[in-house]
Amino acid sequence: MTVVVEAEGLTKFYGERRGLEDLTMEIRPGEVFGYLGPNGAGKTTTIRLLLDVIRPTRGVVRVLGMDPRDAGVRARIGYLPGELALEGREKAGDYLRFLAGVRGGVGRNRIDELAERLEADLSVRMGQLSKGNRQKVGLIQAFMHEPEFLILDEPTSGLDPLVQQEFLAMVREARTAGRTVLMSSHVLAEVEHVSDRVGIVRKGRLVAVEDVAALREKAVRRVEFHFDAPVPEEAFRDLPGVRDLKVEGASVRCTIDGRPDALVKAAARFTVVHMVSAEPDLEEIFLTYYSEEEHHAHAHA
Repeated sequence: MTVVVEAEGLTKFYGERRGLEDLTMEIRPGEVFGYLGPNGAGKTTTIRLLLDVIRPTRGVVRVLGMDPRDAGVRARIGYLPGELALEGREKAGDYLRFLAGVRGGVGRNRIDELAERLEADLSVRMGQLSKGNRQKVGLIQAFMHEPEFLILDEPTSGLDPLVQQEFLAMVREARTAGRTVLMSSHVLAEVEHVSDRVGIVRKGRLVAVEDVAALREKAVRRVEFHFDAPVPEEAFRDLPGVRDLKVEGASVRCTIDGRPDALVKAAARFTVVHMVSAEPDLEEIFLTYYSEEEHHAHAHA
């Protein structure tokens, strides 16, 4: 199997309303694929098509080398829906053990281990679970059978920051073990530290697919140098990628797009006593894609 997901021209209309149109993309084995876009962009529609919850208006998709309609593919997937409905008087732990029995091959120790990692209280009845605990139960059922392919729709919703970090560690471990993860989110920070690639979707269309490493290289950095003596502004003016330059005595502040090589070489001509480089602002890259898509849509109209 060369790809985990292979979609070509995948389209779904709800009457006249577009849910997704002409999606063509691949998700590779062993990668974490971040699927990003605003609420209502088409992320959940894509996931439902992959799971055969809904059928496409047109186009084709294969998951784990199989047609999603094939029941055999479902046992190889772990799925967390964006809105998880858990109701009834049954305790969460009993529910998870029931699922483990249905799926087979899941020991009780596995459920207890994941519950401990996520700080989930499995003694609570399903209908009384808080939003956070409900999300934890959903994550446990998605991960517990160690599926080949994890599909996680807004997985950190309702989780506190410490539990979010533990969840991201679980995603990294799944990737290390050779499993594949599709992680949908409208929040860039949730996926940027674990994703290998990201797809950006807006208004039902895939705007771009990028390697995270390439995005970081393109991303905007804010850089500040302090020298042991005043430096001339002309030494830093008109450098490739440098903008918003501000030279005040022995300090230089600027924004750099892409590689900082030219800026670093210019600074090395003087004695640097302190340097600050802010984390690349990937959010600006994504906002650029969104605004460009909006601009093209208006121009076409």
